Amino acid sequence: MAGFGHGTRKHPRSRGRTWSRTGPDRATLGIIGAICAIAGLFVLGIILGPVAMVCGWLAMNRTWSGARPVPALTALVLGAIDTLLAIIWLAGAATPGNGLY
Repeated sequence: MAGFGHGTRKHPRSRGRTWSRTGPDRATLGIIGAICAIAGLFVLGIILGPVAMVCGWLAMNRTWSGARPVPALTALVLGAIDTLLAIIWLAGAATPGNGLY
């Protein structure tokens, strides 16, 4: 009887073909994070900064040890700078002087 998983093939649907176990590639996440970080310097730093930091952290495989790809580290550092500058800009915009100048 070939029903209920007792077929002639042991694993007819391997996970590698139907759904990726590892998610996006680490290099892809690093590049996406770096793009978000660079774009965050110009627009929407409060949103793109944390997105870049998360992408960089995931691209580094959630660890500080071992080899660090350059785009992942760039995304993490620039994302932190984006977020910090956006918070400073928002704090300056909320003061009675209405701006950083």
